[in-house]
Amino acid sequence: MIPSKYLLIGMFGLFSALFGAAGFSQPAALASNYPDKPVRLIITVPPGGASDFVARTLSERFGKELGTTILVENKAGANGTIASALVARAAPDGYTLLQSGISTHGIGPYFYENLPYAPFKDLVSIGAIAEFPIILAVNSQLPVQSVKDLIALAKSKQLSFASAGTGSAPQLSGELFKTETSVNLVHVPYKGSAPAVVDVASGQVDMMFDGIPALLPHIKSGKLRPIAAVSVKRNSQLPELPTFTELGYPSMVASVWYGLMAPAGTPQAIIDKVNAAMNKTLAVPELQKKLEDGGAIVMPGTPAEFEAFYRKDYARWGEVIKKAGISTKE
Repeated sequence: MIPSKYLLIGMFGLFSALFGAAGFSQPAALASNYPDKPVRLIITVPPGGASDFVARTLSERFGKELGTTILVENKAGANGTIASALVARAAPDGYTLLQSGISTHGIGPYFYENLPYAPFKDLVSIGAIAEFPIILAVNSQLPVQSVKDLIALAKSKQLSFASAGTGSAPQLSGELFKTETSVNLVHVPYKGSAPAVVDVASGQVDMMFDGIPALLPHIKSGKLRPIAAVSVKRNSQLPELPTFTELGYPSMVASVWYGLMAPAGTPQAIIDKVNAAMNKTLAVPELQKKLEDGGAIVMPGTPAEFEAFYRKDYARWGEVIKKAGISTKE
């Protein structure tokens, strides 16, 4: 007869094996059934602006490629940290995704202490989507036609610049402009590009740096005047607009970029499935054209390539902040 203690040990081992097998099979089962309900795509700004433009341009076709409906939700505030925290705390099942960007994983982490999540641990890469070279535009009533004019005016009177929020690429572009040209501008942060551009177009703020989608409608209406592109190459939507590099400011280079992220712990099979669906979406000619007409450059690729990209950008902006002596305490 087998002693009872050995029977108990054997039974315990059997149950452990069964529960262990069930645990190991759960992610595989989750991935094989994914998606069987709508997917929430959380974006970090209010309606309007580059991020909203990207998400809503792609959402319908992206949903078809993934085999579900994509529900775009705007969760604005704190330069993307509210949206990022929501996704970081969500179940790692692929049904809550973040449209991350330079504000959440390039610059923003330098400006916020004691975040309720770890940006580079609690959120994982799915893939890049697109980037937008930044341009500088001023209210059309401001008596300037060039960077030279703007510098001269800024040295004679106090001017202000709006941004999509503290720690955003538009703000850092403005701060970099201040250090490169030795002018003093007052920073006016907003909760996203859309409300910021409204105040610049109305003349409440003098100027702003941002991507083409937020600025182009107001440039076409004549309420904003483009001054220069914050990029190495000229923007295809404004081919006559000179770059800061051409004008002798090679350090004035920046872009607003976007990608997809998921909560840490999301099964790799789901990550790969979402990545494949987004890459197929970005390859559709009419969608590519719509994004490019809006000033974007599509960025298909793997999760690893996107992670390498945003970590490099994060490091680069850290050096810019340090070199320029930009305060991250506002």
